[in-house]
Amino acid sequence: MHRARGVETLEEFDAVALGGSFADCRVRAVDLTSRTFALLVTDTSEAVFLGCPMEPQALAHVRAGGALVFPPVPGLPFDPYRAAPYRPEELYADLAEGGYAATPDALTYEWWLRTSAEGDVFASMLRSIHDDAVSDVLDEQLGGARVVGVMGGHAMERGTEAYAGAARLGRSLAESGLTVATGGGPGAMEAANFGAYAAAYDDVMLGKALDVLAGTPSFSPSVDAWASTAFEVRDRWPDGGPSYGLPTWFYGHEPPNAFAAHIAKFFANATREDGLLSRCSAGAVFLPGAAGTVQEVFDAATANYYGSHGEPAPMVLVDHAYWTDELPVWPLLNALAAGRSMGGRVALVDSVDDVPAALERLGSA
Repeated sequence: MHRARGVETLEEFDAVALGGSFADCRVRAVDLTSRTFALLVTDTSEAVFLGCPMEPQALAHVRAGGALVFPPVPGLPFDPYRAAPYRPEELYADLAEGGYAATPDALTYEWWLRTSAEGDVFASMLRSIHDDAVSDVLDEQLGGARVVGVMGGHAMERGTEAYAGAARLGRSLAESGLTVATGGGPGAMEAANFGAYAAAYDDVMLGKALDVLAGTPSFSPSVDAWASTAFEVRDRWPDGGPSYGLPTWFYGHEPPNAFAAHIAKFFANATREDGLLSRCSAGAVFLPGAAGTVQEVFDAATANYYGSHGEPAPMVLVDHAYWTDELPVWPLLNALAAGRSMGGRVALVDSVDDVPAALERLGSA
């Protein structure tokens, strides 16, 4: 089966143009206003252009030549055709000048709330296109990577031992060569992304940065202060390690954390959940959390139970008392796993310090 060619940079565009034809190309989110001549002299039949600004003459020519053109949509606070993950600086642009309410992240959430209430089918289509584009970006960037997901509640506050433990976990996983991915929000998710960020530095940095973060324990009541403190840490230690965050505007009241270098933010939470868990090829770690974390446990368990994503991926639950007494998820998960191939891929440990060894043991089961 012939595979369409993706074109996502001007360099890739120029390379294809030299060949004389854009047939079967999918040109996405590339500003082509400086490439009018190339568009006029190159065959664009059977090409698709997604969100590519062009001069009017070039636009008319490629349409007449048989190309399918999805033009940029004016007035949106986001690009539905984007060809790269978000960066924290991008989502939090204008934070210092206008506060969180002025950032692209907050403006996109406001747009989502308004258009969802209106039942606008065009807006619904744009959200779907956006989420599919973000999923495609993740496939490109994470293909072949050993990804471990760290799940946990948004209520975990900076300055607590639990937060420091989650940060140590993210750091140790990154140091072992794994790619850390989280739900991209505050609390345990931020702590794990921060830990992966801190993997580029020594223990002294980890301790000092945790002290700085502790000055603003939560995103409530002020997202401005919470996010600004994270950027203060990033400015002081600018060369942190990479990780991924997959937040959602469905839970738009929970802002994305600034320590995930690559942010794949979705409108549809179901797409986001499956997008995260299905890519955790090296396993998933579940720190204490509430309903959202419980949902993630059983989303992962269902895929492992039926083999939806191939061989079962390791699942490690952290905090014996929490998962057996406070929220008794472990007995049900253990019962589901009994007698099935996922039986050797689930574990309950007492501490984050036990996680790396558990993942290694389950991965070789």
